[in-house]
Amino acid sequence: MFKKDPLQIITFHSYGTDTHFYMRGRALEDETINLEQKGLFGLFINSWKRFETDEVKHTELKITLPNNTILKTVTDDHGYFKIDEQLDGLSAMANDKGWLNFEVAYNDINIKRSIQSSNRFPGELLITNTQAEFGVISDIDDTIIHTGVVSTLKWKVLLNSIFKSAASRIPLEGAADFYHKLHKGISGKNANPIFYVSHSPWNLYRYLEFFLKQNAFPKGPILLRSFKDIFKKKSGDQPQKQKEILNILKTYPDLKFILIGDSGEHDADIYIEIAEAFPSQIAAIYLRSVSHKKKMLRVKGLFENFTQTPVLLVESSNQAIEHAKAHGFVQ
Repeated sequence: MFKKDPLQIITFHSYGTDTHFYMRGRALEDETINLEQKGLFGLFINSWKRFETDEVKHTELKITLPNNTILKTVTDDHGYFKIDEQLDGLSAMANDKGWLNFEVAYNDINIKRSIQSSNRFPGELLITNTQAEFGVISDIDDTIIHTGVVSTLKWKVLLNSIFKSAASRIPLEGAADFYHKLHKGISGKNANPIFYVSHSPWNLYRYLEFFLKQNAFPKGPILLRSFKDIFKKKSGDQPQKQKEILNILKTYPDLKFILIGDSGEHDADIYIEIAEAFPSQIAAIYLRSVSHKKKMLRVKGLFENFTQTPVLLVESSNQAIEHAKAHGFVQ
């Protein structure tokens, strides 16, 4: 009889306010994925483990805050869970960088299997600084990491995600420096929050989290989507990435945001729609140029008569930094 893998709980970096606790995660078996794995076979096995997950369904979890407040939730059909609660005094529990640390544990007495880390799994949630000058909402694919989303049949996306480790992926030149300048802002106080939003499934969360940390990007919430939803999109539905951005804007109605994406897929369309719906909150739009003439012509056409907010089609990070300086976003 095969030995069963120990259980784990993965908490996704999320965000909140002094009175709003909003976080998500997933309960599943620990497949022990080595994020620095090398060798094609090992990388393929890692990718298989990411998507062939053994979820812990319909199981009660408890979340313990630093002041010993207890919150409870139940995992869904795919092991996911979400806490969306109105609480008071969350800012006082956050550290000097604005991160609130908490613990998640299995609360189901029927679970008899071995649980890793004594059934205590750490989580972090960003309480945005009220002194922030603005926030940044950034795409990941072909915005800070080359993925090949404009390649035929997305074969480069598959190649890069399956046969390259997070440790070996190279960020777009100068991207981390640009994001740190935005994070510090014109005041230089490290107060401006960075939100990373992607069409990638939650299965790649730890892969992307490792990549961002390995390449010294500012720490921030990472917002992805469920793998099952990739195949369930209905006509007229907003993309999940757009829903996530709208939720951020509504959570921080008094904060302006810079939107960063690429010119390869639908970022231009999404960002225009958002800027028109929230004209007072969008401070600027940056779109990385891609090596696809037809797509670039389409995007340039979209912004030809767009005057709602400053827009830059970015050829290099230095160009973006100069534009940000000219508009008073960075030093």
